[in-house]
Amino acid sequence: MTGFINLYKPSGMTSFRCVSKVRGITGEKKAGHCGTLDPLAEGVLPIMLGGATRFLEFLPDSTKRYTAVMRLGLTTDTLDITGEVKTESPVSCGLEDVLAVAEKYRGDILQVPPMFSALNKDGVKLYKLARKGVEVEREARPATISSLEISEAPGENEYTLDIECSSGTYVRTLIDDIGRDLGCGAVMTSLIRTAASGFNISSCVTLEELDEAEDPSSLITSVEEALNAYPKAFVSDGQAHRFINGGDLNLERIEECKVNGLYRVYNQERFLGIGRADLTEKNLEFCRVYQER
Repeated sequence: MTGFINLYKPSGMTSFRCVSKVRGITGEKKAGHCGTLDPLAEGVLPIMLGGATRFLEFLPDSTKRYTAVMRLGLTTDTLDITGEVKTESPVSCGLEDVLAVAEKYRGDILQVPPMFSALNKDGVKLYKLARKGVEVEREARPATISSLEISEAPGENEYTLDIECSSGTYVRTLIDDIGRDLGCGAVMTSLIRTAASGFNISSCVTLEELDEAEDPSSLITSVEEALNAYPKAFVSDGQAHRFINGGDLNLERIEECKVNGLYRVYNQERFLGIGRADLTEKNLEFCRVYQER
């Protein structure tokens, strides 16, 4: 079974456990996920099955979208509501103050990754060090907040954040930084990823829906469809043979390649894989061949 399942990850479950569940339901041993979500988080978690695992780097959209809830007046060691409380402070600011502070976080920013994250330090994941009470220095990393909309949430001193950001952005850190600037602290109380890797929450399926489906394969997005942001390029039988064996192709014999970039390569209607056009070199570089396994 090859393709992607746009899974709605439930809160309280690790991304690894979700993959294990999908593997058990589908019977496909080769599986992985596109972008880890913390156990607290829920929402879009694309699962790769079979030969789809080889196309992760070619998924077209690295932008991610989230809806998060921020609570002012509290800080924890994990930067979210599941952690051990570090400080509690009175809150004297309102929505206008939050909006004013948030303005500095729109666009290109630098973030220090949280200790409770899956990043490695000398071969050890940071969250494992954090659980032992060890904190190490982390270098700030670039991130881009393309859109940040904030509104009041139903809870006291709580605000809803709708965020569009680059891959690798830590929403918990963003909320902690805003709380720090406001002087009262803040934690993330919930997080929903609404879009990732070209997949949207509107087309998600739950583990229950997948398990109850008569034919789980009917819920799979094909590799070809997942890559549909790239234009098609058609090649001859001889070119197809060369391509699937890892050979580059002469662009002068491929009509569709008019600009530089990635293309879905076809022999008639058969999807062969991904190639990269270089008009200067007049070359369609082999990138990845499609295989079921």
